[in-house]
Parts: sequence; structure tokens; C-alpha cells
Amino acid sequence: MAQAGQGQGTRSRGLKLTDILVTIVIAVVFGIVYKIWGPMYDVFKPLGLHAEQLSYGMWFLAGTFAFLIIRKPGAAVLAEVAAASVSALLGSEWGISTLWYGLLQGLGAEIVFAVFLYRNFSVWVASLAAIGAAAGSLVLDFGYGYIDRLTAWNYTLFIGLRLIGSIVIAGILAYSLSKALELTGVTKGLRPASKQDYDALHRT
Repeated sequence: MAQAGQGQGTRSRGLKLTDILVTIVIAVVFGIVYKIWGPMYDVFKPLGLHAEQLSYGMWFLAGTFAFLIIRKPGAAVLAEVAAASVSALLGSEWGISTLWYGLLQGLGAEIVFAVFLYRNFSVWVASLAAIGAAAGSLVLDFGYGYIDRLTAWNYTLFIGLRLIGSIVIAGILAYSLSKALELTGVTKGLRPASKQDYDALHRT
């Protein structure tokens, strides 16, 4: 019997046009959220000790949430890139680099979902995907020289707080939002039919 949070699709696992359109809609919503959330990063800064890193997970939310809704390969990276594009078009303070962050963050999350063969949709895997997205963002942070002059304890605090914020926002919150949406029934038509679905049909 399949474990909770897992399922095996019996339809094509590739993204269909409907999946892409829904992912884009999700991305547009989160792209607007990303733009609005931008100033929050600076609000946390005066608190010191890299407290602003706790807010960083918001920029990974599109990818993890989209995958938990669509449950197909490519959904996470498509959502992150599209959301970053919307944020950039709205005048993101990080300019064109926003697109690179979207790509690396989406790939970071996508790799985690791929490791679990796109069949595990638990809060734990969502949290690991959030960490993957955070890792992607850190690669670019180092590349752009944003965090190349920190002491060892500062690195530990900086990265640790970003990971915590990522798990809470892009992991736990994304999972909770997807479960809340499931209760409305709107996700049923978007996902591959699972073994449980066919078993239920055979019992009727």
C-alpha cells in the first residue's frame, strides 16, 4: 500500500498545456507577491544578526507550491522562473539577476523532487526542496560576491537562518497551502491518477 504523501501516476507524467497554464497562473500570483515582499527584506535588516534571511524563503514558495499542486516534472523550475520574470517585469530591485535566481532556485527544488522520482509529496520532501532552492540562491550569492567577506560564524548564522526561513515558508507553508487547496477539490483534475484512485473505482 502506498505511504501517505506518496502516489504513482498512471497517466503521462509530462507537463500538458493545462499544467503549464496553471503553473503560469501560480507564478504570476507569486511574482506579484515576490515584488510586494521585496521591502520586507529591508525591514528585517535593522534587527541585525542576518535576521533578514528568515524572510528569504518567500522567494522559493512558487516552485515548491506549484510542484505540490501539479505533481509533475518541470513544474518547480517553470514556476520559479516565471515568477521571477513577473517580479522583474514589475521592477524588482534586483533587476535582471532576478531571472538567474529564479532559474537556480527552481533547479535546486526540482533536483530534490527528482531524487524522490516525483512521487513523494510530503512536508519533509517539500522542506528538502526548499533547502535545495536555498542552495541555488546561495550559489549566486557567492557568485555575485554578496557574502564573500563574512567570518565563519557569520557564514553559519547567515546560511542557517536562510535555511530555517526556507523550510518554514517554502516547505511547511507551501505544503499547508497545497493541502488547503486540495480540500476544495480543484487539484483533482490536474494530477495523474494514482493507484488508490483506480482501486477506489474498482470497488464501486
